[in-house]
Amino acid sequence: MRNAPTILHLDMDAFFASAEQASKPSLRGKAVVVGGLGPRGVVATASYEARVFGVHSAMPMAQARRLAPNAAYLVPRFGFYRAISEQVMGLLRDLSPLVEPLSLDEAFVDLEAGGAAWDEESARLAGAKLRADIRAVTGLTGSVGLAASKMLAKIASEQAKPDGLVVIEPGTERALIGPMSVRILPGVGPATGDHLRRAGIHTVEEIVEAGEDELVRLLGKAHGHGLYAMAMAYDERSVVAERETKSVSVEDTYDVDIHDRMRVGFEVQRLADRCVRRLRGAGLSGRTIVLKVRRYDFSTLTRSETLRGPTDDPAVVREAAARLLESVDTTGGVRLLGVGVSGLADYTQEDLFAQAAGERVELGEEVAEEAVAEEGPVVAERRWASGHDVRHAEFGHGWVQGSGLGRVTVRFETPDSEPGRVRTFSVDDPALAVAEPLPLVRVECGAAGLRPDPGSHSHRP
Repeated sequence: MRNAPTILHLDMDAFFASAEQASKPSLRGKAVVVGGLGPRGVVATASYEARVFGVHSAMPMAQARRLAPNAAYLVPRFGFYRAISEQVMGLLRDLSPLVEPLSLDEAFVDLEAGGAAWDEESARLAGAKLRADIRAVTGLTGSVGLAASKMLAKIASEQAKPDGLVVIEPGTERALIGPMSVRILPGVGPATGDHLRRAGIHTVEEIVEAGEDELVRLLGKAHGHGLYAMAMAYDERSVVAERETKSVSVEDTYDVDIHDRMRVGFEVQRLADRCVRRLRGAGLSGRTIVLKVRRYDFSTLTRSETLRGPTDDPAVVREAAARLLESVDTTGGVRLLGVGVSGLADYTQEDLFAQAAGERVELGEEVAEEAVAEEGPVVAERRWASGHDVRHAEFGHGWVQGSGLGRVTVRFETPDSEPGRVRTFSVDDPALAVAEPLPLVRVECGAAGLRPDPGSHSHRP
C-alpha cells in the first residue's frame, strides 16, 4: 500500500444521459433515459433527474417508462459517446502513462507514475485540474476519487458523485469502509453478497470480525483470502495500462420471440458479419466461434467450435455459426442471439480454411455497434432513431424526438443554441437527412486557471 493518495479513479457523471442533455438544450435539467426503446430494451444510463423516480441502469425499459412516463427516452449514440470518451482519456494520459480504462466513462490513473502527484496536496491539485479540464474540453462533469489503492479510489469516486472530488487519506481507510455494505468490495456480487448475508455478515467490519478462516470456509480459499485482504483495506493491485482482449462478440435481444427457423438463421449470419467487423476493427482474428441462444423460457445455451487456426474471414465465421445453430432446438422461440470469437490472435491462417467456400466477402459500415438497444428491422425506425441527429435543408441541425405512422418529429437546436422549435415531416422527406453529432464544445481549450472547487472534500475518521 502507498503512503499517499496517488491513485485516481474517474467516473463521468451519468455519462450517456449527460452527453445527451449537453447536446440538446431542451433536455437540460429534465429526466433523460438512454437505452433500448423496444419492449425488451434495458436502460443504459439515466440522468440524475430520472433517478429521482427510481430509474437506474440495467432496469427493463418497460419498468422505467412506468416509473418516469414523462422522461425523454433516447436510443444510444455510441459513436458520439466514444468520441467524447477519447477526449477524456487523452486528458488522463496527459497525467500519466499508466491509465487503465474500465469503460467509456471510467478509468484508473497512477498519478505517481506520471509525476503528476507525490503527496496528498499534489494529488488533490491534479484531481481538481482534471475535473476543470474535462469540463472545459467536453462540457461534462466527472467525479474523482483519490486514494492509496484502486479499491479505495473507486469507493472515493462513488462518494464524490455527482460532480465532486473525494480524497481518502492513508490511515483512515479502515474506519471509512468498516460500516459500509460488503457489496462495495471488488468481487462481491449479488450471489456472494447473499451468501455472506445468510452467514450474518452484512458490513465490511463484520467480515473482519468473522476472521480469515471463516471467510475461507464460506467462500473457498482464493476468494476468502482475497476478500479478507480487501476488508482490511489491503489492495496491492496496480494500474494496468493495457488489458488483453479475450473475446469479441455481439448479440441482439428481439422485441418479439423469433419462431421461424429461416429468420433465426438469417439473424445468426448477420450477427456473424457484425462480429467480424468488430474483430477486424481491432486488428484481431480468432480460433473459437461461439453461438449464444436464449430461448423463449429464458434458458440460455452456448455452443462453440474451435478451428484449426485463427481467422477473420466472415465466410468462415458464418459457416461455423450456422453449424453450431444446427445443434440447437429453436422451435419454442428465440428471444436473444449472439455470436462471438475467442482464442484471439493478431494474425490469420487463411490457407488452413478450405472449408470456407466462395470469395472473401468485404463488409460495409456497421449500422448499430452495441447490442444494448438495437431496434427491430423496420427501416423508418432505424433511420429515424429517437435522439439521433438529422439535418434539414431549410431548418438546419436537429434531433429526432420520435417517429411513426409515416411521420418523424424533429426538434431543431444545437448544443450552443436556445431550446429549439419542433416540426413534423414525412419519413421520406427528401430535405431531411441523417447527420453527424455536433461537438459539445466548439473550441477545445485547456483550463486556464482553477477556481476553488466546491465539490472537493476529504474523509477523515
